[in-house]
Amino acid sequence: MDPLLAVLLSIPLVLILLAAGIPVFASLGVAGFIGCAAISGLDMALIQLKVFPYVQTASYLLVVVPLFVIMGHFAFKAGIGKDVYLIGRNWFSQFPAGLGVATIVGSAGFAACSGSSVATAATMGAVAVPEMREQGYDPKLACGIVAAGGVLGILIPPSVILVFYGVITDTSVGSMLIAGVIPGILSVVIYILGLTMLSRIEPSLAPKPLKVSWVERFKCLRYGLGAFLLFFIVVGGIYIGWFTPTEAAAVGAFVSFIAMIVRRKQMDETLRAAIKDCFISTLRTSCMVFIVIVGAGLYSFFLTLAQVPQMVSAWVATLPVPPLIIVGLFLVLYIPLGMLLDSFSLLLVTLPIMFPVVVDQMGFSALWFGILSTKLCEVGLISPPVGLNVYVLAGVVRDVQLADIFKGCLWFVLFELVAALVLFSFPSLSYWLPMTMK
Repeated sequence: MDPLLAVLLSIPLVLILLAAGIPVFASLGVAGFIGCAAISGLDMALIQLKVFPYVQTASYLLVVVPLFVIMGHFAFKAGIGKDVYLIGRNWFSQFPAGLGVATIVGSAGFAACSGSSVATAATMGAVAVPEMREQGYDPKLACGIVAAGGVLGILIPPSVILVFYGVITDTSVGSMLIAGVIPGILSVVIYILGLTMLSRIEPSLAPKPLKVSWVERFKCLRYGLGAFLLFFIVVGGIYIGWFTPTEAAAVGAFVSFIAMIVRRKQMDETLRAAIKDCFISTLRTSCMVFIVIVGAGLYSFFLTLAQVPQMVSAWVATLPVPPLIIVGLFLVLYIPLGMLLDSFSLLLVTLPIMFPVVVDQMGFSALWFGILSTKLCEVGLISPPVGLNVYVLAGVVRDVQLADIFKGCLWFVLFELVAALVLFSFPSLSYWLPMTMK
């Protein structure tokens, strides 16, 4: 079969499988396998199906994935998320929409300890949403704040998605993680400014600020020691050159494990159950990531076999438009695709096509494009119909309708796009800090 025809037929096949309720990784894997068979024959497709899972997952750098995941679960059991939220509450509640601001700061702090958007949304949903609703926040806005705050987990290091991008594109994982620091801070600032403006435009969405004494503010800082220590060891260790990303993940997992033991005081049945739960949850998440690598990776291999990257590169070279416009059009594609695919599948399918054009052909920074790609993957986490963070939060806050949570996220989708536009306009925000690494 003609390769181009095979690619065109594979797209509706994937959509039909997704509409039938088939998981994303299976839909992409089936389409990829059939596409390989159509182009190169059944024997070659079967050989790829045999060797592909090992070839794609037997990577030393991918050890970082389960290590960062279990570090986040240990940090959650240690109560670090609650500690960070308490600090944010006491220090920011005197500002307009203060509890909302505290939730965003708390989400950023916990994201810096867990590297997971889902864990961040689940933790802050259980801690912050009840308190915001008790203080009179609109339920849709309260849930939107938490769901959107959770997406910071895939940008602020340690981020599994940034590691994933580095592995796929053969970009330094350590540099990618450090590159997420300034964009992560920028996202937090834009969230806070946007939420503050929103509360002034529509005061009924958020109640009046709370007053907290200076004694209470300084007293609560001791609870942030665990989060600060974990962030310094992992991200600071990578930046200073103490650890490789894999070593930093291992040390971070150990530190968060010790923090969990210290907070639980003694090895009792509750701690044993917590440790068991952490390992089971890590196993499930890691299996999900690796099976996505296999399924989406097989479809990506099919696109490469059909020479789609080469065709796109040749087509782009003939376009009479500036390179930045082309990059912008590539990035815009992440918004609708992110509504259908999870972040891992989205990167696996798009990067083999876009990365050679943007970085190799046009000469743009791999770090800059990686941060922008990750940033736009965040939009998919709070957009229907996939919106993983929204579904996680709906499981935590059961008395708020799923549609209402999506409505509460709409403002934050706009804030995400503003942050992406700033990062697009000022590329040095993404690659300056990694350039200062030792």
